[in-house]
Amino acid sequence: MRRTFLKSVALGALMLGVGISSAMAQDNYPAKPITMILPLGAGGSHDLNARVLTSILPQYLGQAVIVKLVPGASGQTGTAAAANAPADGYTLLFTHNFFDQLQQHVKELPYKPTEDFVTVARTNSARMCAIVRADSQFKSLQALFDFGKSNPGKIELSHSGQWGATMVPAAQLFNWAKVQVNMTPYRGGGPSLRALLAGDADVTFQFPSTILGQGDKVRTLACVLDEPTLGSPPTFASLGFPGEIGEMHRIVMAPRGVPADRLAKLREAFVALQEDTTYKSLIKRLGEDSNLMSGDEYEKLRAQQSKDYKALVDSMTSG
Repeated sequence: MRRTFLKSVALGALMLGVGISSAMAQDNYPAKPITMILPLGAGGSHDLNARVLTSILPQYLGQAVIVKLVPGASGQTGTAAAANAPADGYTLLFTHNFFDQLQQHVKELPYKPTEDFVTVARTNSARMCAIVRADSQFKSLQALFDFGKSNPGKIELSHSGQWGATMVPAAQLFNWAKVQVNMTPYRGGGPSLRALLAGDADVTFQFPSTILGQGDKVRTLACVLDEPTLGSPPTFASLGFPGEIGEMHRIVMAPRGVPADRLAKLREAFVALQEDTTYKSLIKRLGEDSNLMSGDEYEKLRAQQSKDYKALVDSMTSG
């Protein structure tokens, strides 16, 4: 009986030790570098934003955050890799709302975005501009429209992927103008920009952060909003476009099921990041903003996005 009692005490101590070790492991998170997967190619606005994020985040997490580019299949390859990663807080996904909530309404995905991911933070949002090469014959968006109407299908437009952040607004704009263009998908904003610069495309849509880096190589025809950093080109609204071009939300997500304390620590780091003077300076230099939306707040927005995108897809594919 004494032996049984001692065994029980020993087992209890062992279990208590395991519990303490587990708690300590949680408290020590992160204990190794974190991987941030980008389901896009190099050189685009997401890549540029990620480099800024990961240069400052280690100060608030105590570990390096490594960017891993996994482009392909209009974002599905990288997103699937993140969805299949352990939900331990060591793999994050840096994506956007079009991949997250719109794609599911136009194609069968190898994952379920809402079920498989939870939001860490919406780091910022951005709106795009239509650009051409500096030596292009098109000096204005109207000139581009006029040529397209006279030459259906002759305008080559490069974009970041099917139903992605630049494809959707481009389709909206040219559908409204009743201009038929040849839309070619690339593995992200960087590759679609390089296609323009190489002469493989006549026009593309980009964000101020990538346009600023091109100097005098490109001409900005029009933007969604006034962009003083680009010389305040015309806005789409000023040219008569009646609707709203979709806003792109840059979002950091984790596989759903990540321990609550680890998710909380990640969310706290992004809140702290938004107040970091170096981060704010670097993000401003990119021509971007730092309008953080908390993970909990953005989770509520995702549900509404799904409904809105379903209606958008139906309107763009009907008839």
